Amino acid sequence: MRAIINNQEQDTKTTIKGDVNIEEGLSGDNCSVIGNKSTETMSTIRSGSGVGDTDYKNAHIGRSREYWRDMILGVNDGLVSTFLLVAGVYGSGLDSRSILLTAISGMIAGAISMAGGEYVATKTQEEVMKAECDLEQKDIKEHKSDELRYLSELLETIGIPETESIDDSTFAVRRAILEYYKNNDDAHLRVNVALAFGSVEASERSPLIASVVAFCLFSAGALTSVIPFVVIHDRYDAMVASFICTILAIWLVGAVKTWATKGSWLISAFENFIITSGGGAVAYGIGLLFGGTF
Repeated sequence: MRAIINNQEQDTKTTIKGDVNIEEGLSGDNCSVIGNKSTETMSTIRSGSGVGDTDYKNAHIGRSREYWRDMILGVNDGLVSTFLLVAGVYGSGLDSRSILLTAISGMIAGAISMAGGEYVATKTQEEVMKAECDLEQKDIKEHKSDELRYLSELLETIGIPETESIDDSTFAVRRAILEYYKNNDDAHLRVNVALAFGSVEASERSPLIASVVAFCLFSAGALTSVIPFVVIHDRYDAMVASFICTILAIWLVGAVKTWATKGSWLISAFENFIITSGGGAVAYGIGLLFGGTF
């Protein structure tokens, strides 16, 4: 899973830097100093202004953040792929009823394919992560010193750099952290998985939820190309209505997406507009070409 830092057999008592002994941990005065500083820090936090006011947290989108990929992918794919399919068969010269049947078939097939793909992909990702976590748990039990040294390196990724000066506050912080994880294998596993694999419990995704979201939103997106051919019998008018409905839906999806991303809805919608319009023109041209050939 990673290159071992030291291939040679080493003593259980190993050093990080500056003769800092990982396995010996903190002792006496160092523990007292850190304990006092920790108490002072928490007292300062509790006495700060605005403590306890969590209304600002409402700006976050919560657990749904793990499924925004499925939501945007599902609805966008439904909008674009179904419209391109309709544009292609329209260009080939099919009548309105045939286009409608093609659109419905494409919607059903696409939604099932999207849902199945999301389920298998999400489940596979979870199984891979579980296997990696099981291996990491084994590594922590059998190679504790190496894993502590690896954790020492990972601390730099979250802004706790190594230092050789015992007078540096970072030195005491690192010692305290490593001492804690040395004596807590479960916590050690969690922090290694979070920092090395980028995975925490809150980021886990349900394969079933992902597939249902993808199925429903793909179907919803595809309706903009289906409904016009249900209510309008003239194929040209239905095609124009399908194009307008799809474009309006794309702008709406762009606006909804940027509500979560806090970006520019105009740019997001314009990107989709270019993709859909350009793709529709290509699909229509291919349909026109093959319609006149066969």
